[in-house]
Amino acid sequence: MGFKQLINSKKTLSLLAAFVLFGTDRLMAQATAAAADTAAADKSAMWTGVGYYVLLFLVAAFCVAILGKILRVYDLTQQMQGKKGVNWNGVMGICCILFLIAGMYGAYWSLTVQGSMKLPEAASAHGGAIDDMFTTTTILTLIVFVITQICLFGFAFVYRGSDKRKAYFLPHNNTIEKVWTIVPAVVLTILVVFGFFTWQRVENSSEVKGDLNIDVTGHQFAWEFRYPGTDGKLGSLNFRLTTPLNKLGVDFKDRNSFDDISADTLVLPVHQSIRLNIHAQDVIHSVYMPHFRLQQNAVPGLPTFFKFIPTITTAEMRRKTDNPKFEYLLYCNKICGGAHYNMQRVVRVVSQAEYQDWISKQKPYLTDQLKKELHFADNKTAVPAASNRLALNN
Repeated sequence: MGFKQLINSKKTLSLLAAFVLFGTDRLMAQATAAAADTAAADKSAMWTGVGYYVLLFLVAAFCVAILGKILRVYDLTQQMQGKKGVNWNGVMGICCILFLIAGMYGAYWSLTVQGSMKLPEAASAHGGAIDDMFTTTTILTLIVFVITQICLFGFAFVYRGSDKRKAYFLPHNNTIEKVWTIVPAVVLTILVVFGFFTWQRVENSSEVKGDLNIDVTGHQFAWEFRYPGTDGKLGSLNFRLTTPLNKLGVDFKDRNSFDDISADTLVLPVHQSIRLNIHAQDVIHSVYMPHFRLQQNAVPGLPTFFKFIPTITTAEMRRKTDNPKFEYLLYCNKICGGAHYNMQRVVRVVSQAEYQDWISKQKPYLTDQLKKELHFADNKTAVPAASNRLALNN
């Protein structure tokens, strides 16, 4: 018996020692982690906040359930004593009117507080038409929302069930059916027709003389820009020709490619028609420039296009916003991978003179390293033509 007690005591001591060692290790690890990685703690704080609100919701739901059970028990007790139970119709009617008041206040708060978080001032010729579509649709849906919610919850409160009122059964009414079918149909038809012609004008990307064609290519996780050279024409692309140096797959069998220009910033001349030729090399991306009311998907293997005219220069917008550091930005509006947030490029709208000065300082896409890769030195006919054009851009 004493031997078993000794064994048990040793097991107990061993277990206690293990717990002490484990606790010490955990304490030291926590201290080291807290001192070495505060960024990770900040990141986990977000999930702590989410967990807090989820727990708060569950507690509130649990309290409501308990309150419901208490009222149910009280109702049954009253009925067992021959007394009138809880008037559930009245309770539900009051809940409906309270929900209506709270909901209307929430809608008012959303309009006054979050309504200021609207899109910034449109900086393109078609931006006003897009804004008109948004405004018209918002006003109409807001009117319908207010009317329907007041009718829905107001009727539930005013005409709640009681011993003095009997529900009237209305199987069918042709007039009511016509009204709530024809009125929404007319309103939606107006919105659809208005939107169709507006969208047709906005999406008219056919190329005309005077357009500035710019290639915008998305890949994980950056945007690449290619401008035409002095000939005003972009060379062809062939994805099979893509290499680390020829990362866009430009086909130099097309002599229009020789003077193409590569740029890190999307610089646009104001009041000129811009035609973006949009490409993707891996997954679906999306060219998104909110100030210009511009969004168009970049689809691998399927070039897309978007035409617009910028109307406000970056310098003018800086004065309008009273922000000397303001920049237009190009985003990717598709969740295209882990570093999706990095797909931002500066877009700068400048005067025609500033644009010409900028474009003259940009480097050609056909670099010396790419010439060596393509063995242009062995091609005695192609190099002179290329060099003559390239000289104008250096």
